[in-house]
Amino acid sequence: MRSIEDTGSRGLQNLSDRPSLSLEELPWLGVALSVGTLVGAVYLITHPYPAYGAGLFLEIAERIATNGYRLPSHVSHYTADGVPLAYPPLMFYVSALLMNGAGVDPVALTRYLPVVCTTLYLVPYYFISRELLSSKLEATVATTLLAVTPPALQWHLSAGGLVRAPAFLFSLTGIYVGIRLFRSGSARLTVPGAVLFGLTVLTHPVYTVFFGLSYLLLYAAFDRTLRGLVLGAVVAGGGVALAAPWWTQVIAMHGTDVFASAAGTHSGLLGGAQRFAAAFVYTLVSSPPIPVFFVSAYAGMFYFLGTRRLLLPTWLVTSAMVIGKERFQFVAGSMMAAVLLCAVVRGVVHRRLPAESWRWGSRVVLAAVVVSGVAIGALYGAGALSMAHAGSPGQPQFIDQSDRTAMTWVDQHTNANAEFVVLGDAAEWFPAFTDRTILVGPWGVEWTSPARYAAQLSLYQQLSTCESEQCVTTALASASLEPEYIYVPKGHYTVRGNAHDGTDRLRQSLAFSDRYRLVYENEGVAVFRVEDDPESADSRLDDGSATGGDGGSSGGERSATAV
Repeated sequence: MRSIEDTGSRGLQNLSDRPSLSLEELPWLGVALSVGTLVGAVYLITHPYPAYGAGLFLEIAERIATNGYRLPSHVSHYTADGVPLAYPPLMFYVSALLMNGAGVDPVALTRYLPVVCTTLYLVPYYFISRELLSSKLEATVATTLLAVTPPALQWHLSAGGLVRAPAFLFSLTGIYVGIRLFRSGSARLTVPGAVLFGLTVLTHPVYTVFFGLSYLLLYAAFDRTLRGLVLGAVVAGGGVALAAPWWTQVIAMHGTDVFASAAGTHSGLLGGAQRFAAAFVYTLVSSPPIPVFFVSAYAGMFYFLGTRRLLLPTWLVTSAMVIGKERFQFVAGSMMAAVLLCAVVRGVVHRRLPAESWRWGSRVVLAAVVVSGVAIGALYGAGALSMAHAGSPGQPQFIDQSDRTAMTWVDQHTNANAEFVVLGDAAEWFPAFTDRTILVGPWGVEWTSPARYAAQLSLYQQLSTCESEQCVTTALASASLEPEYIYVPKGHYTVRGNAHDGTDRLRQSLAFSDRYRLVYENEGVAVFRVEDDPESADSRLDDGSATGGDGGSSGGERSATAV
């Protein structure tokens, strides 16, 4: 029976005897780390507010801190009933300590911590590449490719990287340990393996699946003995036991259904023809230059299959089909692309130049990858390239200074129990910065039921793209919702990351309606109060509350003094 081990690669025979990192390899690793650092710096310079959302994560961290660092059962303000707190909590505890113990600003935390972890995970990835590939050059090219791959940057560099980037760091480090474990059979490696698996379990469920799937493939590739099976089971059991204080408490509070509910959303695990098309067809027709990364990975996969090296192709395909998240395909895909690129250049050099010229050719390969990679990675980090959202820039900022100003007004001028409907992606951040409830939004609702999650997502998208007061009123009535305020973005905003421009027609329609009254406005946001008695709206406007009074507004703002 043939193993899926990469037979035929040079240098695989004595991998378990290799030192972790020799001094001569530091410059090679340094190249990839420098690229990752530069991409992260460009992102920070161009993003005064983080890309995408982490408001729910900050809210969870705050609830943990105010609950005496005991795990709460629910998180309030995200829908009227709140959402169950069943997320793995490790990074929320870290965030709570940093914000409440060290005084770190929440926005700064969601900008800098993901960048740091996105750079750090290149270190274990380089080690993995050195174990599975034939040379330092191939490992460096592979690590550089991962450092600038947009599908990886999209979810690790952005605000959600507060959780996802550490999870990727833990899982890649654990996979490196797993390679050495199954190649050497050393029982001592089960300890760091179990700790890293436990940390991954406590950080993010999808990365936990990736960790476990990778271990199964590594076992099939490098061991396939009863001893190896036992060692793998020790890692899995030890990690699950390490995380037991969390998952046992969640089951006690919510039962096991809470995990099944979450697994049924976000496309779930495993997939058929639709997932295959999403992973291997639709990825090739997205906005340029993104398809170049997929084409390179898939070409590398066929190159490996042609030379009967099966581990990395199997790893890419199973990651795509089981998990369905593009970023995981590039763990194996970047390595195969690097090997193919080096092989092509090596072949050209050997045919046209003396054999000793490969040293010169290898430097050209590395320089070309670094220069082009930095250019693409920096452009994507800066939000100048489109990603999954056709016609929409990558790494969109869900909030800006107008949102922060408006949310400060909400915090200072509305009742603590006021309920809002917030249009656009600023809704994800709104509860964290206002301590007020949003009635509509899918965030965290996956832990209740797939049906409720789908209903919230559909209603949120419908409301956020309404162009008239009638559309908003009808949508709210259909869901039996009675918010006190409607928060409406102005100018450019996003809905699920997709770009939208302007709400002029909607705001005019709301302003002319007897049911809604403008109570606050700045350059980027308008807030309308929903009138209990629409017929009395005109009389209330006469008191001057909608145009400022002593509400402290300035710089083009209009504000109510008391609402």
